[in-house]
Amino acid sequence: MGQKTHPFGFRVGITEGHKSRWYAPKALFAELLVEDYRIREFVDRRLNRTPPFAAVSDIHIERTREELTVILKTARPGLVIGPKGQEIDQLTQDLQALTGRKVLAKIVEIKSPDTDARLIAEAVAEQMKKRTNFRRMVKQRCEAAMHAGAKGVRILLSGRLGGAEMSRKFQTRLGSIPLSTLQANVDYACVHSLTTYGTIGVKVWVFKGMYTDREEEQLDSKAAGARGRARGRR
Repeated sequence: MGQKTHPFGFRVGITEGHKSRWYAPKALFAELLVEDYRIREFVDRRLNRTPPFAAVSDIHIERTREELTVILKTARPGLVIGPKGQEIDQLTQDLQALTGRKVLAKIVEIKSPDTDARLIAEAVAEQMKKRTNFRRMVKQRCEAAMHAGAKGVRILLSGRLGGAEMSRKFQTRLGSIPLSTLQANVDYACVHSLTTYGTIGVKVWVFKGMYTDREEEQLDSKAAGARGRARGRR
């Protein structure tokens, strides 16, 4: 049996804030939890799986009694907003119809897409569908992440690589990735590539440095986990 720990879940409440930030009584909790899942699925299908392919990496949800706030982290904010804000207005209306609540959509731009684990994994998965040479492609992605400022990156592929009869694993690793260090900012993503010869799993780890070495992001400063980060540095 494996003894692996999810890099994000391991740090929640210590150096990372929750991706859903709200409080609800026991009777409402399950309903709101399912609603959060539906919102994430809808936004991912709307912006990532169909045009405009807006490269949305993460979705944060905040709730108050009156309002539901959806925060989108994207590498292409212009595509999410659309001409004269048409796309974001339509998305807000659709989310209001889906949830029956007042919705406010906010956009946070990802300054360095080459060091975002989710975007790297999605790009690798898309290339795998096109039967690209996976060895060269994975190496290029790792080198691009290191040039963009990452301290370490690891990409693991698993499945019928290259259409082989038997499934296998292939990984490329550059730099260091301290998975057991709570103060290490390790970004992680797992994506499935649905190829013609089977499903291939793509896992990406990106080590961006220590939390104490960087300024807190504007998004995280509002998160419940910001207090957890302060505790972790004492």
